Amino acid sequence: MTSISVLHINLFQSGKSRSDFYFNTLKDHLVTSHKHIEKPHRHDFYVTVLFTKGTGIHEIDFQRYEVSEGSIFFLSPGQVHSWELSDETDGYIFFHSQEYFDLYYVNQKLRNFPFFGSSSSHKKLQLGAGELKETVSLFKKMEEEFHSSHIMKDNFILSLITQLYIHSTRQFSREDNILVSPTSFSYFKHFQDFESLLNEHFATRKSIAYYASLLNITPKHLNRITQTVVRKTASEIITERVMLEAKRMLIYLDESLVDIAFKLGYEEYSYFVRVFRKNTGITPTQFIKKYKS
Repeated sequence: MTSISVLHINLFQSGKSRSDFYFNTLKDHLVTSHKHIEKPHRHDFYVTVLFTKGTGIHEIDFQRYEVSEGSIFFLSPGQVHSWELSDETDGYIFFHSQEYFDLYYVNQKLRNFPFFGSSSSHKKLQLGAGELKETVSLFKKMEEEFHSSHIMKDNFILSLITQLYIHSTRQFSREDNILVSPTSFSYFKHFQDFESLLNEHFATRKSIAYYASLLNITPKHLNRITQTVVRKTASEIITERVMLEAKRMLIYLDESLVDIAFKLGYEEYSYFVRVFRKNTGITPTQFIKKYKS
């Protein structure tokens, strides 16, 4: 096993002065960046990919998604992904750093969008013909602006990115039948704060009470929030976050199973195996064999 590579945005910006935003057609990206993306990898930036032609499989954090015309994917920093695509694949891809977005939207954080949450299953939208046409129009405007030298270029690009993110958020909300209300907005904000804290402490803190206390709410209310936002208990979300990291480490780190369990906060390896098996249906050893076969 080898450690998974983390790709930085400047790898894709050879010869360009700007290093915090990248745009390309998907066909050209697959050709020019093949040496960087041919194996499973993760990024330190946010990625959006729209497919207008082609088929295949896109795997994100061990979840496999079918690719077809109208598929649009969103990836957050740290997520592991890889794909197997047909030769005629085309579309558009852009990515940007956190700093690029924050430079113009101080009060609008990227984690406010549901597809950039670490516990979110919202990584893919499948657009219908009308939605695809509107989305392609946004990408084409972005492409034109990216290659221009217009005044306030970045502001315009970011306005297009934000339109795309808002449209996608609304589509996800319609799919989930989420009704927007002051209560649901408050719950969503608390859930985002919970995710942020979980990403910091999941290896050492696994109790609902710990995160509830940091959020100044009761464990019961935290469960109510998570059930409302993602239809899961807080305990399920905590365990899923730990198990996701376990899967990444098992596949991509050259370390013993006992050491991995210890790094994830399990002093007894046998208990780690029981939790892993309950969550995935197989043991860590079986998972490695299955994924590597």
